[in-house]
Amino acid sequence: MDKSRLEAFSDGVIAILITIMVLELRAPHGSDWGALRGVVPSILTYVLSFVFLGIYWNNHHHMLQATDRINGATLWANLHLLFWLSLIPFVTSWMGDNHYAAVPTAVYGVVLLCCGLAFTILLRTILAVQGGRNARLAAAVGSDFKTKLSLAFYVAAIPLAFVHQAIADALYVIVLLIWLVPDPRIESRIGESNERQSAR
Repeated sequence: MDKSRLEAFSDGVIAILITIMVLELRAPHGSDWGALRGVVPSILTYVLSFVFLGIYWNNHHHMLQATDRINGATLWANLHLLFWLSLIPFVTSWMGDNHYAAVPTAVYGVVLLCCGLAFTILLRTILAVQGGRNARLAAAVGSDFKTKLSLAFYVAAIPLAFVHQAIADALYVIVLLIWLVPDPRIESRIGESNERQSAR
């Protein structure tokens, strides 16, 4: 099954989600610097969510570049991921508007956790389709330590949001920083495969 439509559809959905988030930002009432103080939480939450969506888009692109074939299960797994990503604008607005209150901060973590789990399911579904005929993606992913660590941070952040919201926020930022540096594994595997194909 051709993967180009899946990738194009996913790109379009993520672009729409980013557009929705920026449209949720409200200009402050007032023309001085002090007027911006009230919207700082919303802006910071927007930046956090924008980068998270960008990371998912980047990793989704690289994963599909290392994928040779997909099937119906892959399509449903991809829709599952897009469903959870589509909730990011909602929880972004809720957390930003309520100045990082405990419940919105915890729910934000629940959505991020579900996004991470959905991406893992999509990855495993793609790996199952590849079978033993193409090990590029499996070799690139390896033990997937970064994903496991990120999921653990999300699980910890959710209850810690009720202890102090700043702790949960710090864990979200740590996960973001973990993934902010591009993972060279898949890119290097794609480059090696392309070099081998060119040499044939």
